[in-house]
Amino acid sequence: MEIQTFGVIGAGQMGNGIAQVAAMSGINVIMSDIKEEFVERGIKMISKILSRSVDKGKMTSEEKDAVLGRIKTSVNLKDMSAADFVVEAATENESLKFQIFKDLDEICAPDVILSTNTSSIPIGRIAAQTKRADKIIGMHFMNPVPVMKLVEIIRGIATSEETFKATWDLSLKFGKTPAVASDYPGFIANRVLMPMINEAIFCLYHGVGTREDIDTVMKLGMNHPMGPLALADLIGLDTCLAIMETMYDGFNDPKYRPCPLLRKYVEAGWLGRKAGRGFYEY
Repeated sequence: MEIQTFGVIGAGQMGNGIAQVAAMSGINVIMSDIKEEFVERGIKMISKILSRSVDKGKMTSEEKDAVLGRIKTSVNLKDMSAADFVVEAATENESLKFQIFKDLDEICAPDVILSTNTSSIPIGRIAAQTKRADKIIGMHFMNPVPVMKLVEIIRGIATSEETFKATWDLSLKFGKTPAVASDYPGFIANRVLMPMINEAIFCLYHGVGTREDIDTVMKLGMNHPMGPLALADLIGLDTCLAIMETMYDGFNDPKYRPCPLLRKYVEAGWLGRKAGRGFYEY
């Protein structure tokens, strides 16, 4: 399956990162969001990251310009009619994602694969919103996308072999290493990661240690490159809460119950780096 135009829904942290790696692979990209200011911010972030690569001698100014030239921005979802393959990278909100997939199902050609960057929502539930369940698949990139090598591929119950193969091949074209996960809430990455982060938050909540001590123990004692509380801030505390709630509801298991402190911070608007404050101040 030849993919010439790659659509990205969402120009935020994940969306602009996905758009960047797609454009760097030589594919034309349409990056769409609901407001002009969002897509402009996304393009500025891509340009900033590419400029760093130029400064470090990893690419030329001409190569940077060529990458940016392959990215078209849009605030109209109907522009996705020109895409051969689409990845949705909107906020981790089930009802929002459902509506996006309903709309894309009407807009895109019948043979277009619609993938989702969801970090926890079962693919089968998303596929049920469309008339092309065989062409719905999870393509879960890691943050920050240009740096992290993994793409978690999740097949829904109806996902076809052709859809899976095209997604696998595209991941390789992007320079990523694909890993396959079954369609359960949280998949592999977040089913392992989020309970660890949640437990670190419980340690802070119960006064077991300070934020610095908790992160230091995990960095120096477990050889993690980043402590769990700093990582939660990077991911976004609202995203962490949404993932924990999806797993808690999906498995009905108390081990996935979100820590009350996490919920309190989200309700206060302390969402991490993007808000200037989470477990740390930025």
